[in-house]
Amino acid sequence: MDLVNKVYGGWRYLMDDLSDPRTNEWPLMSSPFPTIAISLTYAYCVKVLGPRLMENRKPFQLRKVLIVYNAIQVVFSAWLFYEACAAGWATHYSLRCQPVDYSQSPTALRMARGCWWYFFSKFTEFFDTFFFIMRKRYDQVSTLHVIHHGIMPASVWWGVKFTPGGHSSFFGLLNTFVHIIMYAYYMLAAMGPKVQKYLWWKKYLTVLQMIQFVLVMAHAFQLLFWNECNFPSAFAYFIGAHALMFYFLFSNFYKRAYAERKQPKEKVEKQQLVANGNLESEPNKNIEQHSSPMSAHYQSNGKSSFYQAVGKTVEESYSSTRHRVYVGAVNN
Repeated sequence: MDLVNKVYGGWRYLMDDLSDPRTNEWPLMSSPFPTIAISLTYAYCVKVLGPRLMENRKPFQLRKVLIVYNAIQVVFSAWLFYEACAAGWATHYSLRCQPVDYSQSPTALRMARGCWWYFFSKFTEFFDTFFFIMRKRYDQVSTLHVIHHGIMPASVWWGVKFTPGGHSSFFGLLNTFVHIIMYAYYMLAAMGPKVQKYLWWKKYLTVLQMIQFVLVMAHAFQLLFWNECNFPSAFAYFIGAHALMFYFLFSNFYKRAYAERKQPKEKVEKQQLVANGNLESEPNKNIEQHSSPMSAHYQSNGKSSFYQAVGKTVEESYSSTRHRVYVGAVNN
């Protein structure tokens, strides 16, 4: 019982005495558990409940909804970016080392409020996935996508609770800038084929996200060598490690989505045909040479006509599926 009391006492000391008193009473800031519960509910909904509810339903047509939603996200991200700049990063903040201003000054409170709204924006981004589910675009709900969206609210919560501003807010500055471009792309893509043909720069969104993570890592890990402003090192390391993890996840996605496409088209098509039984191998050729006219009527390349039809369907399905690509983040 003493151990339980000590653990609880330590937890209350962390939550009540070491946190920023300005944000303690703000929505969802008293404890991390509501945020964690919402994130877990999100993961369950998009991986289990959503597909189950849509199983016997036709995909929703959400073109107009997506245009409006992404336009709102562009405006929201632009406002967050502006607030981060106006409250510090375009005025008096230092890229080298920036402490948190815990005062009640208008500028300090403006930065703290901006950090909370950035935290809130991570919940609004859940709708990226909800719309995929409603449209039955399950191929877009990748592990990277769910991890990226699912852990961001809980990750940002700690920053708002203890360090709303200062050195760690650099991540939010870059992330909101990337989201302006990303959601602008999604908005244009939702407008249909007439606009989509101009979106040749799709893969560069993933590159931009990876550059973002590299800059965040460099900015955070520099405090390992020089922390002249006494910024809490644990938060800098946490943000740097977070960026490192997502860099490798997005890098792996980029390799699978784009680098593998550089294989010669003929080679890829041949591999697909062989895999689906629509391209004869040398043994099949020998069998055909010794087959009777009757068997030739029912077989081609060692496969029945029914099997060939199925193989062709599988090939077409495989080809179309392979060329579906989800950009980043993930909706980041």
